[in-house]
Amino acid sequence: MTDRHHLLVHGGTFAAVGDGGDISGVRGSGSPDGLFVRDARHLSRWQLTVDGAVPESLTPVADGDTARCVLVPRGGRQEPPAYTIFREQAVGDSAFVESLRVTSNRPVPTTIRLAVTADADFTDQFELRSDHRTYTKIGATRSRQILDDGVEFSYQRGEWRSCTTVTAEPAPDGVEETGTGARRLVWTLELQPHGTAELALRVAARPHGTVPGPRTPDSPAAANARLLALEGEFAEGVPFPTGWPELAAACARGLADLASLQVTATGPDGEELRVPAAGAPWFLTLLGRDALLTSLFALPYRPQLAAATLPALAATQATETGLNSVSQPGKIVHEVRHGELAHFGQVPYGRYYGSVDATPLFLVLLGAYVEQTGDLALARRLEPHARAAIGWMLDHGGLTSRGYLVYRADQGGLANQNWKDSPGAICSADGTRASGAVMAAGAQGYAYDALRRTAWVARTVWEDEVYAALLEQAAGDLRDRFQRDFWMPDRSFPALALDGEGNQVDALASDAGHLLWSGLLDKEYGELVGRRLLEPDFFSGWGVRTLAAGQAAYHPLSYHRGSVWPHDNALIALGLARYGLHDEARAVAHGLVDAATAAGHRLPEVIAGYGRDTHAEPVPYPHACVRESRSAAAPLALLTAVGGA
Repeated sequence: MTDRHHLLVHGGTFAAVGDGGDISGVRGSGSPDGLFVRDARHLSRWQLTVDGAVPESLTPVADGDTARCVLVPRGGRQEPPAYTIFREQAVGDSAFVESLRVTSNRPVPTTIRLAVTADADFTDQFELRSDHRTYTKIGATRSRQILDDGVEFSYQRGEWRSCTTVTAEPAPDGVEETGTGARRLVWTLELQPHGTAELALRVAARPHGTVPGPRTPDSPAAANARLLALEGEFAEGVPFPTGWPELAAACARGLADLASLQVTATGPDGEELRVPAAGAPWFLTLLGRDALLTSLFALPYRPQLAAATLPALAATQATETGLNSVSQPGKIVHEVRHGELAHFGQVPYGRYYGSVDATPLFLVLLGAYVEQTGDLALARRLEPHARAAIGWMLDHGGLTSRGYLVYRADQGGLANQNWKDSPGAICSADGTRASGAVMAAGAQGYAYDALRRTAWVARTVWEDEVYAALLEQAAGDLRDRFQRDFWMPDRSFPALALDGEGNQVDALASDAGHLLWSGLLDKEYGELVGRRLLEPDFFSGWGVRTLAAGQAAYHPLSYHRGSVWPHDNALIALGLARYGLHDEARAVAHGLVDAATAAGHRLPEVIAGYGRDTHAEPVPYPHACVRESRSAAAPLALLTAVGGA
């Protein structure tokens, strides 16, 4: 994250704190700070003062699952600090815990007044985005109740109720009003010569519609122990490559992040599931495309992700047409949100179906999961959902009427509904945006693979030979059409998309690598594409750029028009290996692993497109999710693609 915010994540809870462990709640800083649970900010201010002043960081918070820092009073060289504060923070499920240890540096008794100013504004995450939108909240009220050992903040708007409880041990000597709605918990500490005092603070969030969760951890150490146990269990038994320690470290880091990025979801029969969230800070929720790709990357090593993701998405599959939600029967959900604005319909993302590719990817994962695990029971259980998904692709999706999966810009939601979903992402080489009904290349590859895999499931599990043959015929026809309509002979490369008039959108883009992963291209075309992706205008040295440099549309700091995405490159590496281009696959894998090594073995959501030949370190993309499930799983995909080479 930018602006020196440090991220702590556990399940559906995350906290972003500053260098000294404080939360300011200031809006417009580019990234949110606070404690967030289910899309709402349950702690918007958390500021430590001693004797009325904010201490300075002697050792600022470092990246990790626990935030630790050392603080001292501000002063000069001639005034040695009178005390030192050792601050430690961690998160648990719907909880934030902190320990403070104050040590006197004086040889005489010392009295200090320590205070923690706390507030909870319950702001929806969508209100904190930098899109300058405002939302009316008629009848909303906030209240505060003083407790024996702290304070409770509450919020109500109609039937919507949320609360945050702050408690401390020992209990504060007093809880003061501040004039701003925040409350100040105050302690008077009597320190003996070189003596120490300790305080424990616990914050429990209770979002709307939830029951009290697990017991709040007693301390950051206890919260960290829970998380470490979860991470260890998640990584157990994965065969890390012994001959490539950097890839092994990236896999280990990715598995640890995946363990912390699990959120709860509900299956078709109401069963509770744990599925991969898309990423923190902005997308700590179920996103169909992200969960599906993450589960596919992890499938050979952690098939339980797919076993949870598939029924969770089946349970949210659309059954009717909805204008605001862009839902159509059989369509797989793009995004699920639990916040106040989604609840009241002020944003369309409660269940939002603005994705052209989640539905075919659902079918790809189902087929791959059954092939990998032999779990026929799940394939039978989800047969109605799979058939409905095929029905959507053929009917509302456009395969029958247009020959391709088609989407149109959604004025209330996403302009583009493939993985490159920013407004200008689908463009010609000169930067002109595609207009009308868009047929994105990558989505056609997913559709082809979905048809083939579902045909295999229909034949081997559902025992429906007629249906299987129909799907195989549809896949073959799609392949023939695609190579006729998308291939650009003068460039020996497929177009990024077709526009509403059927014209080629001619930007040279990394999406072509997804066609290798899905197997849509003939061998000759596939080899041409694979080798082209490793030429210098595409390959930065850290990975394949989303758009080849040298085109007018290219920008190294654009979200989808020149940056490098780890999950995009993981798909490309798998595709290169599929077409026998193993040297090229290894080159992509080594670039990504080197980028991970430079960042503590963690791959971010996206990095800038600057070349390795001009800058020896990967340049961060300014607004990337630091922890993102597809990026966390990408090293596992590389392991599948190239082994330990």
